[in-house]
Amino acid sequence: MFDEVKSLNEECGIFGVWGAKDANYLTYLGLHSLQHRGQEGAGIVANDGQKLRAYRNLGLLTQVFSKPEYLNSLLGNSAIGHVRYSTAGENKIENVQPLLFDFTDSQLALAHNGNLTNADTLKKELEKDGHIFKSSSDSEVLVHLIKQSQKSTFHEQIVEALNKIQGGFAYLLLTKNELIVALDSHGFRPVSIGKLKTGGYVVASETCALDAVGATFYRDVKPGELITINDKGVKIDHWTTKTQLAICSMEYVYFARPDSNILGINVHSARKRMGAILAKEFPAPGDIVVGVPNSSLSAASGYAEASGLPYEMGLIKNQYMGREFIQPTQELREKSVRQKLAAVKGVVSGKRVILVDDSIVRGTTCAYIVQMLKEAGALEVHLRIASPRFMHPCFYGIDIQEKSELIAAHKSVEEMNQIFGSDSLQFLSEKGLISAIGLKADAPYSGLDMSYFNGDYPTYLYDYESKK
Repeated sequence: MFDEVKSLNEECGIFGVWGAKDANYLTYLGLHSLQHRGQEGAGIVANDGQKLRAYRNLGLLTQVFSKPEYLNSLLGNSAIGHVRYSTAGENKIENVQPLLFDFTDSQLALAHNGNLTNADTLKKELEKDGHIFKSSSDSEVLVHLIKQSQKSTFHEQIVEALNKIQGGFAYLLLTKNELIVALDSHGFRPVSIGKLKTGGYVVASETCALDAVGATFYRDVKPGELITINDKGVKIDHWTTKTQLAICSMEYVYFARPDSNILGINVHSARKRMGAILAKEFPAPGDIVVGVPNSSLSAASGYAEASGLPYEMGLIKNQYMGREFIQPTQELREKSVRQKLAAVKGVVSGKRVILVDDSIVRGTTCAYIVQMLKEAGALEVHLRIASPRFMHPCFYGIDIQEKSELIAAHKSVEEMNQIFGSDSLQFLSEKGLISAIGLKADAPYSGLDMSYFNGDYPTYLYDYESKK
């Protein structure tokens, strides 16, 4: 989704290992495969059976672990790791995960993907009881609730704590004795478990990270599950049985890597179907189909196949431009777009171009891409978006929590078409998106969270209720 520059960002990616030699390096490799889910900070906590050790810092994974000793010091046969993009809490070192807690009788490390909708209320209550938070993120709330519990066992304390929090969460908890996985009652964020050839287990936000460490897929974590992994194997429990699947539809549209499978559905294949259905719903008078690199290429190929038009590489992305290119002014952003992306004149000149993008959120630079193609000689540019109009904020782990940020919430399709300078503009229907993903779930919207498009939130929003 290049036309957004700094736009839609996932909160993070989580990865865990139990029972494997060189758990620190496996975690590093797993996190590297999840780097697209967060680029602001990274960290790893390793467990040697006696002590948990952590290293974390701001930046990309390779920047955080720039010296061998940073990773080499994290010894043990189990570990958890995290790559972060902040949706709740500032971008500072205190919020980089995993969070490591040292108690008088134990240690506990936590990694969290998602966003709690009642964190502010819980924080205020906990602070009144004397709890002191060392970060401004919502992830720390769970640990304070666990320590507050009067239940007799650690697992009972976790269950009680999980039943007090609301919103989207996938948690990894690491102790000296076990790795614990917990998923919210709607399964907003994907989590999968893999098995290593050596007998150990890995847990990851996406299956592409399982592939990266040579693990075979074992199972997906399901809503409401509380899974314990230790030297005895995998034990599956539930912290609640009141569940209803509502996995984030934007995982399929944009966030996940194309080579990942989410609940048994390949992301690339789902995106191709989105493009194919879009072509049937909204054909355009074009000569070639061009996708916006990189997340829209699958949908563009699907559109081309369904429409019988050639799929061409009309836009080239500079792969060596990092997040540093994000600029503070619109003029500088426009120049940055031209450095990040280039039109291939020999491909688009004299052609009617059907430009396929996966989504439009803020729409801040879409006009410049259309303009770029026309300056390169495109006769017409017909913009086709492989998802419905993004009109409502997300509160379960994406950095869009204000309706004012969303162009489709304030502009009609025709108004956006005029703003972008495109010759036509159309969006995939909600029905088309649901059909393309193809989840077979006995739940609203076939088990997908479609609230971005229709405002029908699967849960009460608590602290965010006034913002929807």
